[in-house]
Amino acid sequence: VQLQASGGGLVQRGGSLRLSCLASGRTFSSHNMGWFRQAPGKEYEFVAVIDGGGAITYYADFVKGRFTISRDNAKNTGYLQMNSLKPEDTAVYYCAAHYSRDYYIPRQMNLYDYWGQGTLVTVSS
Repeated sequence: VQLQASGGGLVQRGGSLRLSCLASGRTFSSHNMGWFRQAPGKEYEFVAVIDGGGAITYYADFVKGRFTISRDNAKNTGYLQMNSLKPEDTAVYYCAAHYSRDYYIPRQMNLYDYWGQGTLVTVSS
């Protein structure tokens, strides 16, 4: 599976962006899909994850109620809708895919099998 993230850009505080993650291959629905981010000078952190069927989602506490993760398996694409953006959301956002071997839906980076190249989100104050 190859992943290509897009949709980043510059937005003002309170604005919205939708990130997309296009996957190659025919097994996209067999993979859980996660979003992670890395702010300047900081560690990577988990943002959200969705299971292969699109029914189960988990979010980091700092994005609950603001971000929504979704996917369209027919289009091999995952999404991260980001609303009410804050300057502290400024980061490079990465999508990642985890092959679903059981019912576990991981939030740990090291469990993901495939990564996209990242897309920069900048939120101005």
